[in-house]
Amino acid sequence: MSASFTYQDQTINVGDTVRVHQRIIEEKKTRVQIFEGVIIAVRGAGNGRNMVVRKIGAGGIGVEKILPLHMPSIEKIEVKRQGQVRRSKLYYLRGRVGKAASKIKEKATEFATTQTA
Repeated sequence: MSASFTYQDQTINVGDTVRVHQRIIEEKKTRVQIFEGVIIAVRGAGNGRNMVVRKIGAGGIGVEKILPLHMPSIEKIEVKRQGQVRRSKLYYLRGRVGKAASKIKEKATEFATTQTA
């Protein structure tokens, strides 16, 4: 069973592909930076809860960010796709290269399963 957490009335699990909107302040300017990747781990409890988001950057280099869930600069978290995983920590993705590093089965939705039955 993978780890999950609730953020602004939506359940987010390990293995989900998310877009994290983070407010960045540079001198006098404020902008929103989007970091899109796969959640490979959720650690901690309560206000000290962190998530590790991994994406493949330019040149095939893996980039990971450890983001506290209750950080005030996080504006929102969008779930792009829900992944179906059987582990709570997906550290094995670190050893993969290219497309295989972000390949996770997509979770079947309830609507799709009721249509086929």
